[in-house]
Amino acid sequence: MIVKTILPRALERLAVIEVGAPVKEAAALMSKPHTDLVVACDHGDMVGVLTKTDIVGQISRCIGAGCTARVDSIMTRDVTYCRAHEVLLDVWSVMKERGLQRIPVIDAARRPLGIIYAREALQALLSESVNEDELLRDYISGVGY
Repeated sequence: MIVKTILPRALERLAVIEVGAPVKEAAALMSKPHTDLVVACDHGDMVGVLTKTDIVGQISRCIGAGCTARVDSIMTRDVTYCRAHEVLLDVWSVMKERGLQRIPVIDAARRPLGIIYAREALQALLSESVNEDELLRDYISGVGY
């Protein structure tokens, strides 16, 4: 199974913000359900990501309503990402190895296509495994041959 298979669901969770935007705007995006990662872009190209931890950390340092920090001042720049043509099992392995709960999917031009959550990647892989077991059982039983 490749990443492209679960891309429609990953697109639903995509939240994008420009690097020069105020952190307050990123916080507003994070307030939406199922939005745990915001992709920071510079003219449409991914250059970083923001998590709730990044935003809470920044806001905790703000005094009053004077929080004027920009996204690029707190975003993570060294981002682990995947591409739509990659094998989902390989992506899952990287996520598990690095302890990632979500990972952006980007195209060849570094434009964001979606966000894969570890849970949905695992569900897709488990579903594929069940289907393979059923096909093998049918083959051994001679069903359809």
